[in-house]
Amino acid sequence: MRKWTGIVIIALAVVAVNIAVQLHVVRWDMTDDKRYSLSDATKQLLREYNTRNGGNESIVITDYLNGELNAGFKRLSHALKETVEEMQVYGDITYRQALEGEAEQAGLRPTVIHEKSHNGQTAQTTIYPYVEVRLGGKKMIAELLKNNRGLSGDENLNNSIENIEYTLSEAILTISREDTIRVAFLEGHGELSERYVWDLTQQLSHYMQVDRGIAGTRVEELLPYRAIIIADPQHPFSDKDKFLLDQYVMHGGRVLWIVNGVQFSQEGLSSDGYTPAIPMDLSLSDMLFRYGVRIVPALIQDAQCLPVPVNVSTQVGETNYQPMPWYYAPLLLTSQASPITRNIMQVSSAFCSPIEVVGGEDGIRKEVLLATSTASRLIPTPAKVDLSDLNPDMEEFKWQYIPVGILLEGSFTSFFAHRMMPEGVEATGITKESVPTRQIVIACGSVIRNEWQQGQVLPLGFDRYTGMQFGNRDVLLNAVLYLCDNEGLMSLRQRQVTLRLLNDQRAHAERKMIQTICVIVPIVLLAMVVLIVIGIRKHNYTKR
Repeated sequence: MRKWTGIVIIALAVVAVNIAVQLHVVRWDMTDDKRYSLSDATKQLLREYNTRNGGNESIVITDYLNGELNAGFKRLSHALKETVEEMQVYGDITYRQALEGEAEQAGLRPTVIHEKSHNGQTAQTTIYPYVEVRLGGKKMIAELLKNNRGLSGDENLNNSIENIEYTLSEAILTISREDTIRVAFLEGHGELSERYVWDLTQQLSHYMQVDRGIAGTRVEELLPYRAIIIADPQHPFSDKDKFLLDQYVMHGGRVLWIVNGVQFSQEGLSSDGYTPAIPMDLSLSDMLFRYGVRIVPALIQDAQCLPVPVNVSTQVGETNYQPMPWYYAPLLLTSQASPITRNIMQVSSAFCSPIEVVGGEDGIRKEVLLATSTASRLIPTPAKVDLSDLNPDMEEFKWQYIPVGILLEGSFTSFFAHRMMPEGVEATGITKESVPTRQIVIACGSVIRNEWQQGQVLPLGFDRYTGMQFGNRDVLLNAVLYLCDNEGLMSLRQRQVTLRLLNDQRAHAERKMIQTICVIVPIVLLAMVVLIVIGIRKHNYTKR
């Protein structure tokens, strides 16, 4: 009777454990970098969606990364599936693998992978590193592969794995959001027209409503916008507009300032081969100084720069264009410490100015986002920029990491805290201290300008001469998303997964020895265990 009682108790305990596991999944991530754990921001996002949805509709994630994948992309595919499985614990999510031909029907651009084996043969594989997130009639397609030309293939794949959770969470937030985020490009001061910010506008439109317009007369007209973008203005700001922008910031508004520190003529440079460069007077220096930065009215030259075609022929009537470094077009380095610029390649620019941090202990967090290389110099203005000046003294390039883009975060003091309210505004008072908010200042108008060719817009950051795509679009898109981010999802881009790679040369050279060890050692261990068991049994039976 006792025997049966014990069996029943054990059976009931097993059933209870199974029921508990079904009701509550217990996960324990023992990795150092917590690669198998979701962030609190993602968990909160999924829980909020479940609460709003009430089980009515599932989020469908379609994986287009399939087919014959190499080891690196199999790792990316496996990481994607693991992340989705972890998300399914907290949210109503359905995962499906795309069928053959679905990617082409969806109009996705394939990625061609060229690989060379150890015997020298080259193989070519076509893959579609995309994922689609769909909720009802809304969908968003995101690219999984992060391709930084300055990194190796393994490093790019590792960066892609680090960004999987952010990519999925961002897409889920975008398609499930009930409220509409609104941002606006400010007009009225000679800012870039919609034609020259078209590419960024199209990218932003996947996440939010993008408008354009002047400041008006009431700060309440600006408050519905989560962020305002000031794209390369050419004319001074009036006190009225400065007041409205200042009070917009005091009420928690976020501003992306993309302004030049120096005025020059691109047309004169193209037609005459030179242009004067004088300090740019936008009447913003005093207000930006109050917020914590100063744009120095000087030009930056950098040894790490874009080339320009120059006719080096000595014969009259003949042309022989050769690439020459254009030191006024620095390739700006991106900070790996910020989620805005992490794992993004260099940013192309032209006629940049340095930014100085001011204010001391003002409580504002200041973080450099974009900077020059380790070989730079400053050209004070007024100056003459000449296309023929292509051989400067490189010993003068002694400056390092000159800031060109800075993030400001905290509670700002109003520029009008001790000033009279300007004429032309409709306001009942002046708010002198802001709620915690964010601003980004970039002292280079060219970083946001896209070009056109044969009636087609070129991607932001694409250089026609070299044919290279730089990181302008990704940096500015992330900058606006960071300014608009109240959920903390941008912090996921700081996630780091340790890259643990085999030494390919050593693995190939010692392949036979490794294979032999992997085959023989388990057999030897198994044989030893068998012999030990047999010896123990013989010893026990001999005693009996």
